[in-house]
Amino acid sequence: MRVLTFLHSFEPGGVERIALRLVRQWRALDVDAPLFLGRIDGDMLGDVGADLDFILPPKAGSRLAKIEMLWMIWVLPGVVRRVRPDVLFCAGNTYAVVAVALKLWLGRDCPPILVKVSNDLDRHDKPGWFRFLYRRWLQVQGRHLDHFIGMETPMADEIREGLGVSADRITIIPDPALSRSLIERLRAGNGSGRREGVGRRFVCVGRLTPQKNVALMLRAFERGARKGDTLTVIGDGPERAKLEALARDLGLEGQVRFQGYVPEPASLLPAFDVLLLSSNYEGVPAVVLEALAAGLPIVATDCSRSMPTLLGHGAMGQLVPVGDEQALAETIAKARPSSQDKRLSLAQAQRFTIEDASEAYLRVMARLCQGAPYSKPGSLALPPAPNFQDRLTNAVRPSWRRSN
Repeated sequence: MRVLTFLHSFEPGGVERIALRLVRQWRALDVDAPLFLGRIDGDMLGDVGADLDFILPPKAGSRLAKIEMLWMIWVLPGVVRRVRPDVLFCAGNTYAVVAVALKLWLGRDCPPILVKVSNDLDRHDKPGWFRFLYRRWLQVQGRHLDHFIGMETPMADEIREGLGVSADRITIIPDPALSRSLIERLRAGNGSGRREGVGRRFVCVGRLTPQKNVALMLRAFERGARKGDTLTVIGDGPERAKLEALARDLGLEGQVRFQGYVPEPASLLPAFDVLLLSSNYEGVPAVVLEALAAGLPIVATDCSRSMPTLLGHGAMGQLVPVGDEQALAETIAKARPSSQDKRLSLAQAQRFTIEDASEAYLRVMARLCQGAPYSKPGSLALPPAPNFQDRLTNAVRPSWRRSN
């Protein structure tokens, strides 16, 4: 089975990071898993993307960043015709427009497309007119794309309602943000570097974009922090300069540190006391899973249907309404570094491993290629993929290009 994954670039992003990990894991399982990139830019080329072969179209370069969606729609059909994959993997909502364009462009020549729904579909952060138009767009996806993966149990209903698809076109596979070895490392380092008698050490991890609403976090932290408390912001993005200016205006220069992009931010989490998340919307935030693996208490906005389930309905973290600065400040003020239930958080983290998810994806793909019935939502216990003839014996092999 040949599985083609398509991404914009190596620019940092949770969707892209997990997609690159899946490609790497599939190849380790001897799956033919070509990777297409619209351009070569991005910090992840040096870490999670290191040593991964990929297909790069001619004339790919940083100048394409502003039109990368149109660029991918233009060049990807030719790549699909040449590589002849059995199935296309659409790694997240961002890429759905490319997937729909492929279906319309290639028609019956387009392979089945498996879509990972990576973000909130309700979008309560937006006005009514936006939600109306967004729902129409989701229904277009439901009509044209083949099968949908949700990242946590509540997403089954969310996908069914939002995209208007039947239950047999939805499978829930817990988001593969962790690995077994990473969980072991994070547990072993839990509490490392912490000192009694000092302020609480809060941490935020994510790309600095409007979606993450770090400005709300800074204002709430200024109101809820105690003397000696600190907040480390790990990540980079277009809002960094504005957020640094806001921290100065709030008088937080001595308490807030912007660390920038880190190749493996999860490895830093055991040295902190509390994770903060202030997003307007999310799907299943990888950083929440990493914090659970590290045993950190979590304070987060209720930014998706999956958040209450992820945090055990209050057993492993506290949720506040999206955009509610006062509620977030009050919860920050009450946060306790040692309040996490280590047994529950470990059991939760162990559900979200790349080892389990990569094989579950392949079983769904194998059935998708054969047109067989799918598993019901919420089930990971799919039957083993049947042995089937390789239909690509005489296929044209992809021409690999790699960065220097």
